[in-house]
Amino acid sequence: PRNEEMQKKLNVKIKFRESFRPFAPSVLAEECKNYFQHDSVSPYMLLVQPVVENRRSELPPGYHTFPIKEKLYHVRSDMPAITHIDFSARIQTVHKETNPRYYELIEEFKKLTGYGVIVNTSFNVRGEPIICTPEDAYRCFMRTEMDYLVVGNYVFAKKEQPYWHEKDNWKEEFTLD
Repeated sequence: PRNEEMQKKLNVKIKFRESFRPFAPSVLAEECKNYFQHDSVSPYMLLVQPVVENRRSELPPGYHTFPIKEKLYHVRSDMPAITHIDFSARIQTVHKETNPRYYELIEEFKKLTGYGVIVNTSFNVRGEPIICTPEDAYRCFMRTEMDYLVVGNYVFAKKEQPYWHEKDNWKEEFTLD
């Protein structure tokens, strides 16, 4: 969430959608109030809440008169990949009791970075349904510019995979939104 280029990278290289579209944060439940003006449970990314004031970037003079593209690419917080243009985020609180593996992943990220929040998005390409099987996951992985895929206890590195022979016009298989 801290990388200024992550939102654009995920949208262009993996989701194949407009680069400005926002992503959601997954946050350790007990850490939520350190990042967002939210103090309750939100396990399904249903609630949109503001990023706390002390994490927001100062707006430059005349910001509200800027063209939309300039506003979109202004860094709005110390978590630019998940902060929407209005300083909000669609929050998923992650609880140790209900999602222990995901919780541990975010906990490890916090040990490395000091942040108990990561970027979250649906696992699909623009216009396609969300993946349902390991085969769907692998196909999506091989068709996009993802570097790694984790399925259960298995980690797949793109550079270690066999050549992907699929040559159909998969980007046109589903109607784009």
